[in-house]
Amino acid sequence: MNMAFEDYKTKQAVAVVYTGEGKGKTSASVGLMARALGTGWRVAFIQFIKTWKVGEHDFIHKIEPLFAKKLLFYKGGKGFYQAGELSAKDVTETEHRQAAQTTYDQAFKAATSGKFDLVICDEINNAVHHKLITKNQLKDLIKKRALKTSLCLTGRNFPKDLLPMVDIATNMTKLKHHFDKKYLANKGIDF
Repeated sequence: MNMAFEDYKTKQAVAVVYTGEGKGKTSASVGLMARALGTGWRVAFIQFIKTWKVGEHDFIHKIEPLFAKKLLFYKGGKGFYQAGELSAKDVTETEHRQAAQTTYDQAFKAATSGKFDLVICDEINNAVHHKLITKNQLKDLIKKRALKTSLCLTGRNFPKDLLPMVDIATNMTKLKHHFDKKYLANKGIDF
């Protein structure tokens, strides 16, 4: 039996998770953003944790004028938290929590507004894992999003007990990474 693509059922809105130890979670979400914008969708890209200059920020700022009314970008991080020597310097736990809560509020507002077809919450899983926001808040975000709004949640340590609430979950598995040999990161590849 040879079915045409149009014969397959589609679902209006889905929840997508990119998690795991491997690289590529944010990159996958940026690719998803490109696909959604390319099909005419309105997209909110809400980023937790990252405050330093990364390639996706430059890219998003460059395309914002092209998608003026279809793209919202919000960056609300204060840097790495509980990451040893990579942790943000001179940022208190309270400041991390406040930044994560403000970023969550932006994500929740976008996801429940009905104004966006896709809301990407980059690094939200890390914020939950480090208890900067609660697992219940993540659950509310998934459950209370507008019916037509798809959701993409990235970052390590997505709570396994919430897997039944999402439609697509991909675990990025590291096979090898130069970080293990004490190379921090390569511009254009890792950030």
